[in-house]
Amino acid sequence: MPSRPRARLRALCGAAVLLAVGAGAPAAAAGTAAPAWSVAPSAGGGTRPAQDGRPYFYAEGVPGAVLQDKVAVTNPGTRPLTVRLRGADADNTHAGALSVRARSTDTGAWIAFARRTVKIPARTRAEVPFTVTVPADAAPGDHPGAVVASADGRDSGVSVHLRVSGPTLSALTVERVKVTGGGRISYDLVNRGNTILTPRLAVRADGVFGRALDRRPRTLPVELLPGRRVTLSEPWQSAPALDSVRVRLTVTAGGGAHGEATATKRFVPWGAVSGTGAALVAAGAAAFWCVRRRRRANSGNQETQGSWS
Repeated sequence: MPSRPRARLRALCGAAVLLAVGAGAPAAAAGTAAPAWSVAPSAGGGTRPAQDGRPYFYAEGVPGAVLQDKVAVTNPGTRPLTVRLRGADADNTHAGALSVRARSTDTGAWIAFARRTVKIPARTRAEVPFTVTVPADAAPGDHPGAVVASADGRDSGVSVHLRVSGPTLSALTVERVKVTGGGRISYDLVNRGNTILTPRLAVRADGVFGRALDRRPRTLPVELLPGRRVTLSEPWQSAPALDSVRVRLTVTAGGGAHGEATATKRFVPWGAVSGTGAALVAAGAAAFWCVRRRRRANSGNQETQGSWS
């Protein structure tokens, strides 16, 4: 997305350009479902063009820049398709998956389409120009967003990776580490910087009886967006039955981001303890009964001997 003068961008974005896709493609056979429509970045456009297609939009510019690109919506069906386009702010769900916010206040609000509603003929691809206008007071760093298309009761989106030029900071923290008796370690990851992070996690647990867990660093399947908090967990099926352990989580990411946190957990086999306790109580009661019975017998013998004297 190279920066362009606003007037020129408006002229370029005046209309959607329709490109035929497989004009001779056969219609869907009777009794089979028609292929679904799709949305993707236009090939060969943007800051990082690719002849074989781009998985997402990438844009970079200074505050105040106006950036442009095109989104391609393909209708392989045999009927015209009406598609509505909108920008959205990207977000993380509580469990770490990527989603979009219902109300846009960042990148989603900065995206403007040449047409928000496009009618696409059968077996046709529509390339719709759009601009991203970076506010003059936009904070530097990553501003994740998405282009969302809606048609036939379905939404489909493409990520927009927007970076505003300026100082960047990669930082994260690990919080709320908790070890459950069910063999699971839960924790929160918080992105304290202004760049998107792909964290790597290492787990170590040391107990009274030695090393209980040692997992080498591995990449988590999470794209942690700036300012977001996610709650994740680690299975620990081989947790000790009897021990007192100290669990340490170490998380790193690109740009020098690093975070650590610990938690302690005592593993006690309460079933065995309760069974042993019940056995001890029963043994104690039996001993007490025997002692009491013996004392009564001895007392009776002394009374009998006193009556004979």
